[in-house]
Amino acid sequence: MKKLFNYIITLMVILMTGCDLDEIPVDTGTNQAIFGSTSGMELYITSFYDLLPNTDVGVFMIDDNSDLVARNGVDTYLSPNALSPITSTGWAWTDLRNINYFIENAEKSTVAGKEHFLGLAHFFRALFYFDKVKRFGDVPWIDRTIDVSDSVTLKGTRTSRFEVMDKVLADLNYAIDNISLTSDPTCTRITKNVASAYKTRICLYEASLRKYHTEYNMQGTANTWYQEVVNAANSISGFALHKGASDDRSYRELFIAKTPFTDETILAVKLDASLQVFSSANRRFISPTYGDRPSLTRHFVNTYLKLDGTPFTDAPNYETTVFANEVQNRDLRLKQTIRLGDYNRTENGVPIIAPPNFNQTYTGYQPIKWCYDERFPYDDESRNDNAHIIMRWAEVLLNKAEAMAELGTITDADWASTIGALRERAGITGSTLTAMPTSADPYMRSFYLGKFTDPVLLEIMRERAVEMIFEGLRPDDLIRWHLGELFENAPLNGMYVPALGEYDLNGDGVTDVLFYQGTKPTPPNPTIALVDVTPSAAVGRIQLSNGASGEVIWNPGAREWLDKKYLYPIPENDRTMNPALGQNPGW
Repeated sequence: MKKLFNYIITLMVILMTGCDLDEIPVDTGTNQAIFGSTSGMELYITSFYDLLPNTDVGVFMIDDNSDLVARNGVDTYLSPNALSPITSTGWAWTDLRNINYFIENAEKSTVAGKEHFLGLAHFFRALFYFDKVKRFGDVPWIDRTIDVSDSVTLKGTRTSRFEVMDKVLADLNYAIDNISLTSDPTCTRITKNVASAYKTRICLYEASLRKYHTEYNMQGTANTWYQEVVNAANSISGFALHKGASDDRSYRELFIAKTPFTDETILAVKLDASLQVFSSANRRFISPTYGDRPSLTRHFVNTYLKLDGTPFTDAPNYETTVFANEVQNRDLRLKQTIRLGDYNRTENGVPIIAPPNFNQTYTGYQPIKWCYDERFPYDDESRNDNAHIIMRWAEVLLNKAEAMAELGTITDADWASTIGALRERAGITGSTLTAMPTSADPYMRSFYLGKFTDPVLLEIMRERAVEMIFEGLRPDDLIRWHLGELFENAPLNGMYVPALGEYDLNGDGVTDVLFYQGTKPTPPNPTIALVDVTPSAAVGRIQLSNGASGEVIWNPGAREWLDKKYLYPIPENDRTMNPALGQNPGW
């Protein structure tokens, strides 16, 4: 993203040199050049967009480190003894200084309409602090530029995370009240609606953390934050769930469009081949050697409803249903998220049948959500130029539904306009579209370790995971719900294999994968993936749960969850420079 905005800033500087000759040239770098004109402040604000998620690795990678995805290796966060004050990162404050410098000087500006730019600056300060609080908990609250000689501030203690979050909320409210831009046809600029949408995300996180992290004893304040979610969601206008030509394309086409669909997309970054600004989505999802090689787990895939709105796991034999059968008559988002038997790709424009490829997936549930269907050059080079979606209307609906369920105010009408609307787009029918559930699904209760029993909330949690997979929200969800143990304990399982031997995964009469033990066989044709499931405890091996049959089980290495990981440790170098920072519990 920084590369993209460097291009934008350069272009703006060029354009501004041709403005009113009475203006001081921007390239002088003077305070007056920036804060004495609308164009100067707009140029400065543009640099803050670098706080948004990087487009190369993208929000699509964040969920790799969650309970829903099997991936290559184990991240430092979960690998035993890997995360420590020595290895911890993220304690950087340059962006905050830049924001505070802008606010201080813009407040003194006499330029008409400066309030809009101040609103944007307060929005980005809220984002900056939200990320810091999520990572470290208590952090110093600083709302002014600090002189290098200000030892009192530089050597000061941290501020309570709850006090900081109150200030984050104040910044968000200021942004919403002062940003003058309500909508943006490119979906790439911060508008009043964008600020409100982020407010639903941030306030939901804070409300849940206050409710479920009882060690803070802040449960009594949670409902205030849940209500802020509902209020912010209700203030947003101009968006609807995207409906394409057919229900089996509406969902996925959001993520492979070069130009964001303005009906649902609230904020995105447009990538640009002419500027050499790309993402690496195809490579990171498909390449067997590049990236995490993420694959959905069967544990999660089981949560996708059937098209009639009933749970797939109600079937008595669901545990031993083979891939070709288990994916039939399911929520249409499943076929728009992973490769099913009828999935087709192209190679240099030539159509090819593309069932799950065990040379590229660990579980058989191979993602396609963010990936172009054309192989070249996208699978081999970081050349994706599909828009990078950061916020969309579906998330706002989910945030609102969860907040109302927690408040106990959700009605059937609210359900129909949120969860029901999402399921209707996914081709689901039945009473689940209009009526809230009255009994909890046993599978979902077990999925969340018995910690959640409310039937409405469990279904919202089901819907949130299915709708938002690979959009970067899942790790935060586990943290705010106090479900960190799922990072370690969630099964990394895959499709059911009745016996060793050859399997045709898409019913076209051609073998796609051969599971074997012992000596590697000679494949009938070179396109068959050979999977060695010889019993072994070695890291990086695939096993079958019953030895010579059962679910595919992937072993990426040891995962470890400790409750102290709800917060990162303060990096040791920063504590050495300022011992008053202290350290987070357990570190």
